[in-house]
Amino acid sequence: MSLDLDLADFVVERGVDEKVDYVEARLHLTVKNEAILKNGFPELSAVIKAYGIGIRVIVKGALAFGSTNNLERREVKELLKRLIKQATNSRPLFKKPVSFSREKVEVAKWCVEEKRPIEEATGEWLMDKLKELDKAIVERGRNVKDRFLTMNSSLEEKYFVTSEGAKILSRVPRLEFYGVITAYSNGKISQRSVQYGGAGGIESYERIGIYEKTCKEAEVTSKIVEKAKPSPQGSMDLIVGPEVAGIMAHESVGHPQEADRILGREAAQAGESYLNPNDLGVKIGSDQTFVSDDPTIPYSFGFYLFDDEGVKAGRRRLIYGGKISEFLHNRQTASFFNVKSNAAARASEFDKEPIIRMANTYVEPGDYGVEELFKDVKEGVYVKSFMEWNIDDKRLNQRYVGHEAYLVKNGEVKEMILNPVIEITTPKLWSSLDARADDLDFVAATCGKGDPMQGVPVWMGGPHLRFRNVKIGRR
Repeated sequence: MSLDLDLADFVVERGVDEKVDYVEARLHLTVKNEAILKNGFPELSAVIKAYGIGIRVIVKGALAFGSTNNLERREVKELLKRLIKQATNSRPLFKKPVSFSREKVEVAKWCVEEKRPIEEATGEWLMDKLKELDKAIVERGRNVKDRFLTMNSSLEEKYFVTSEGAKILSRVPRLEFYGVITAYSNGKISQRSVQYGGAGGIESYERIGIYEKTCKEAEVTSKIVEKAKPSPQGSMDLIVGPEVAGIMAHESVGHPQEADRILGREAAQAGESYLNPNDLGVKIGSDQTFVSDDPTIPYSFGFYLFDDEGVKAGRRRLIYGGKISEFLHNRQTASFFNVKSNAAARASEFDKEPIIRMANTYVEPGDYGVEELFKDVKEGVYVKSFMEWNIDDKRLNQRYVGHEAYLVKNGEVKEMILNPVIEITTPKLWSSLDARADDLDFVAATCGKGDPMQGVPVWMGGPHLRFRNVKIGRR
């Protein structure tokens, strides 16, 4: 299916004729092939498609958004007319006029490189991969009894045009795997959920390492129910792997530094923030705390070069040397803070409004070797991966339960331990960080936010991290 570029141009031209302050049109196509396998039996193979246009207008400081999948010109023209009327009539309800930050007007065409087009990842191809993987999981995870596996290939194409002159055409193919593996032995149960994904063609399956990583998780989950000992309790040193570093960065740094949360827009939808608008520069962690978000990491799950407001993307330094250094902005919040947008506006489908989102959030690597982190730990725990997490609406109090975890004694990794629990506040967590390894790895996730809910693809990651004097409990 090809995008009807003339239709989006038509909307903007009509908006200009109606003398609105601003108008944008976003043609947005998403096509997904999905396959599901449960305990070796096919559950589903489906194609899901959404294609339509989203329109935003600003009239005298009032903003309105609407969408339709009826792409006849008469219908789209009527939608634009209704939005202009809606914005005009709702102006008295706005406490402060809506304005967008002034940004460079971009004209661009970009896409993700594909060695083999994502269209080759048909439902049959996906199901064959899942069956192959399920067989390997059974062979390598002898205590794994239940397997729920799903994989999808997706294509996202957009054409974005504004009355300011921006024109952005893009194509992003993605491959995603999600699995839940459950092991039983001697009355013990261990369950592991994994998600891997990236942007690119069908070759992403090998690039991501889905087969090898999932088989390894089956082995580990099987081993936990056989060998894991009760976790120690008390205050001790903590080393976490890249996956745990990633969920910590995503939940306790990325979300509370979304400017719309800080301003209260998301309070009744996805939560609040412990930060205030004047908290830039506030010390929140140790001098070792460096957290960034970068949409432009090649082949990443959250990859994009321009956001859904036409702003060119780049790395956002959220925490630098322990200090809050940057919030995530769209053009509206950037105008409020009198800064430039850092291209954080994303919409999951044509009928969703672009809102502030993360892309690929991670703790920046340091200069320690991974082995060095363990050397001077007399007593502690190593949490390589997590089983579950919880965090409050303000992103202040949080809890992480380990999956693959080990006791550390006198600098050496010892026996496997069962589900250590980390309960801590955001300031205490990042103030306890004293060393970052020089490795860097990511896991995929689907980040939910908004009303109606929008799930967008992201990466979370970091290097191995060492924290001092952290309270550890057990489940």
